[in-house]
Amino acid sequence: MVNAVLIFALVAFIVLYWRWPLIQHRLWQKKYQGYQLTHKQKKYLLASMPIYRKMTDADREKLERHIVWFLNEKRFIGCDGLKINEAMKLLVAADACLLVLNKPWPLYRNVKEILLYPSAYYAPQTSRDNAGLVSYHNTVRQGESWPGGTLVLSWHDVQEGNRLPSDGHNLVFHEFAHQLDQETGQTTGTPLLSKAVDYQQWARVFSRAFQQLKSHVAYSMPHVIHSYGATNEAEFFAVITETFLEKPAQLRQYDPEIYALLVQYYQFDPINWH
Repeated sequence: MVNAVLIFALVAFIVLYWRWPLIQHRLWQKKYQGYQLTHKQKKYLLASMPIYRKMTDADREKLERHIVWFLNEKRFIGCDGLKINEAMKLLVAADACLLVLNKPWPLYRNVKEILLYPSAYYAPQTSRDNAGLVSYHNTVRQGESWPGGTLVLSWHDVQEGNRLPSDGHNLVFHEFAHQLDQETGQTTGTPLLSKAVDYQQWARVFSRAFQQLKSHVAYSMPHVIHSYGATNEAEFFAVITETFLEKPAQLRQYDPEIYALLVQYYQFDPINWH
């Protein structure tokens, strides 16, 4: 009798473990059923987020559902004296959720908290020279994405990213792209893909595009993607995500193959919103 109970409990645990994402998703659907952004929140997004204004009604509704979930499930913390208000959280959530528009909950499963500074901030950095001497100094940063699930953002630069929607720079897109990259457990420029066979295509197209940007930067050749993307593969993924969302037509013309790869990964075509 005892053995039968233990076996039943073990089987129930295994089933619950493997089905937990689906169960959790349904619990969230029930929890947030009927929740909507207020008229005031939608009005703020229309005024502050150009892409939101240009989206189809169906896409906008999906984005709003994600925003509601994000605002209730993620923690925001003000730093350096910044008092966070609902508008700040709303804009960060909207930009972040745009990247995962067609993804199921949980969105950004590793993200726990977002730290907001008023503007660019100082962060400690350690460096080691060729002789092995370690030095400590402060660097000025606009944002960071930590593998442990913390993002750090400059509120000033969050606003600038939306004020200039076609310059290829958006801090929230950049840092949350790093979080997508880190979902694999590493920061390599290769996010978690839906099928195993997709990794081969990703490696080929992504590597070729990264090397091309490095060459174009080194030889001062024209390029649509910001030169910071040539730093390493992780930064290339974050920067090309910004370019994909803010300069889609230019990126498609510059490199149609990498553009098609990003459409396949993000599951939307931002040209439809421009």
